[in-house]
Formats: sequence, structure tokens, C-alpha cells
Amino acid sequence: MSRDTLFKIFTPLAVSASILGAAFMMSGAPTPVAAHSSAAAVMGAGSSSLPLQNGVPSLAPMLKQVMPAVVNIAVTSKVEIQNPLLNDPFFRRFFGVPDQQQQPQTQEAQAIGSGVIVDAAKGYVLTNNHVVDQADTIKVRLNDDREYNAKLIGTDPATDIAVLQIKADNLTALPIADSDKLEVGDFVVAIGSPFNLRQTVTSGIVSGLGRNGLGDGYEDFIQTDASINPGNSGGALVNLKGQLVGINSMILSQSGGNIGIGFAIPTNLATGIMKQLIDHGSVERGHIGITGQDLTPDLAKAFGLSDTHGALVSRVLPKSPADKAGIEAEDVILAANGKPIESFSQLRTIVGLMRVGDKVDLKILRKGKTRNITVTIGKDVVVSAAGAELNPRLAGATFGAVDESTQQSEDVHGVLVKTVAQGSPAAQAGLQPGDIITSVNRQPINNMDQFRKLAGSKSKQLLLRIRRGDGALFLLLE
Repeated sequence: MSRDTLFKIFTPLAVSASILGAAFMMSGAPTPVAAHSSAAAVMGAGSSSLPLQNGVPSLAPMLKQVMPAVVNIAVTSKVEIQNPLLNDPFFRRFFGVPDQQQQPQTQEAQAIGSGVIVDAAKGYVLTNNHVVDQADTIKVRLNDDREYNAKLIGTDPATDIAVLQIKADNLTALPIADSDKLEVGDFVVAIGSPFNLRQTVTSGIVSGLGRNGLGDGYEDFIQTDASINPGNSGGALVNLKGQLVGINSMILSQSGGNIGIGFAIPTNLATGIMKQLIDHGSVERGHIGITGQDLTPDLAKAFGLSDTHGALVSRVLPKSPADKAGIEAEDVILAANGKPIESFSQLRTIVGLMRVGDKVDLKILRKGKTRNITVTIGKDVVVSAAGAELNPRLAGATFGAVDESTQQSEDVHGVLVKTVAQGSPAAQAGLQPGDIITSVNRQPINNMDQFRKLAGSKSKQLLLRIRRGDGALFLLLE
């Protein structure tokens, strides 16, 4: 991506920061970066001609109906502040600082973002997970300046979706469009609170569809050139009928500001996640039990194929749904439920967003012949988790399963440390991205379920055995 960087686009604010100051206070380091609705009927995503206002075409009539459904979200959280010099025993002795004074101090921090009311009767608000992540309090301000404390219904970091609920009367909800009907070139409008400038409207077109590979979650982004900036996170991307087609999520930028490359989570992805969060409080991932890779020109040539479209199956897990259905290594998956497959990450997203027990119809190519195979979605044991959800000592880190792409050798099993935020408790404990945790409190672990049980917050201490590259070490978190 050359010098460009993906930014999550909510705006963190220090307690005393001004709006202009907030423009340069992005979420941590530059980082790569989703409904059940009784009030919002699912409608077509096609656009319509602009109505006239004062004799000229205008978006204003549509926006008067839409903007009451787009809200401003303000969150407060406690962050740890510590002088890094105090981590050095030499400096502590030199300046006479007792050990007990090296404990990190906490300070209240604020951040802003946007959200969309999608159910007026029940008060459900759709936003991004990164807007409300680790929030202590969440306030929702409507466009008529009414303000309410919000209840967090659930979050899904893997799709960057969160669901809030407010108790308020006379709410306006957005109708939800079928985002699968979007086409490149459709006109769209982004609404949110960039840099805390509430109810800001920008317009553009759909620049691309099905964008993925920007992070490690489940991605099927809408790309748009409608101006999106910090504070737009969780805001609405609507078509010219005023229907919600996406939830604004992040931007690609050199400076942290808009350069015409923004990404929104399509409503069809968001609504499925929202329904699970409302019904169950969490998301149950589906899987079929394969690992694979994109079909590059070199691989296609090696397999005697003339086309590079599809996902190459490199491994089928024994007794998995794919194994039971007859999928084999070296199969090329060309389509899933009639949708052409361009990459393995696209296939992973389609399957991961389906419910356990659903069936996926796969069109595969095997030894030059195509065939159709139906696979029943199973429960995914490959899950991810944020450290703060498991144990305060692990806050700032995210964890996931070890697969073929991250396994350091055939005999290494455990849980992968995916990311570690700078200055977080996990970083101070010595965890690094790419570490594989092979045991907790001297008990071996093989998957995330075991890790969750052993590393829970009830543990008085965590003794982690780490595999790092060709070496191994122990870390004690007290």
C-alpha cells in the first residue's frame, strides 16, 4: 500500500482537546482496519432521480428524512499513563522512585463517533465496534440535541460491528437496503460527525465492491469516494432513496484525512451480525473445515488451469463438514451459493457469516471437471478474542487460533498473539505479535476455548509459556 495506511475513523479526544486538535489524534498507531429491525423494512438498493427544490435538483428533501436517524456517539474510558523511563530499574534507583510508584496512572479519555438508528420502536443503534471498544460510558446524542445513556447490547470485533440501545420516544429509523444490489457507479451519501462536526453530509459514488484483505477480520467492504473522515465511524452510507446501504468504518490515507478512499460495511453483512448480537449477545461463527489460498497465475499454471478465479483448497480437516461432504485438497472452489469466488478470504467471509446448520452450495473444479457439492455449516472452533475480555492483565492484545499460515512447526499448538497495543498491559508484560501461547499456568492449551477457561479473570496469576520464533520463554503476569 506504499505510504498509505488504513485508519479506523473514530476521533479520540483528550478531555481538554479542541476539535482541530482532535484531527491529529487518531486511534493509536496507523492500523489496518456490521439486523434485526422491525421498523426498518428491507428495500431495494437502487437509486432514484433527484427531486427538485426551488426548481433545481437537490438531495435536501431526502436528507430531511434521513438525518434524524444518524446520531453522534460519545464514549469515555479510562486509559493507563506511565512514564516509560520508570520501567528501567536504573532510572528508578537514580531518581529514588520507590517500586510502588511505578504503577501506571489512569486518566479519563473521550472519543467520538457516529451511529445509525435502525429500529425506532426498540431503540437499536448500529455502530462500529472500535467506536465503543473498552468504553466505560456511552452517550448517544440525537440530531434534535436530546442525549441518552446507551446500553451496549453486543460487539463483534471480527466484523467491527456493535449494537447499542437507547430508551427514547419519537425516534426515526433508516430503512435498510439490500446491499447486494449495489453496483460500482451508484451514487451514495455519507452522513456522520467528522471531527465532531455533527450531521455532516458528503456525496460520491460506489468506487468498488467486495474489498477484503485490509485486516484479519471478516471483510466485504464497499469502497466509496464520498468524503469520510475521523468521527464518521459508525455513520450511515445511504443511497439516493435514503436507504441505508453501509456503515462507514475506515479510510485509506497518508495523513489520517480523506483522500477519496473510504470503506463501509455493507448492510447485508451488518444486519446478520446485528441479529445474532441482539438474540444471543455474541456471534457464533460458521466453518466447513478447510484451509486454502488464492489461486495465483503460477499456481493455476502448475495445476493446468487457464483461469485464476477461485480459491484453492490446500487442506481439509479430518471429520470436518467439508471432509464429510467430499471436498478434497487441490479442489478449486469457483462459487458459493451462486456467487463467484475471487479469493480465499472472500470464501472465508461468506462461510464465516453463515449460521451453524445452514447449507452452502459450492461449485468446485476437480481434475478439469466441475461439480456441485453441498456442505452443512459447522460450529467454528477457530475464534478470536480481545485480551480485555479475558483478563485485565491481557488488555491491549488480541488472540486467535493457530493455523497453517501461522504455525511455526508441526508440533507447536496453542493460541496466537495477533496484535499488541503499544503501552498496554499486555505489552508491558512482554507479549509480542506472532507469539504462540502453548500453556497457561503449566497446563497445555490447543485452542481458544481452553485459553478462555485457563486465562479467565479469576486467575490470580498467569504463567504463560511462549513459543517465539525458534525459542521459548515463560512470562509471569501478576
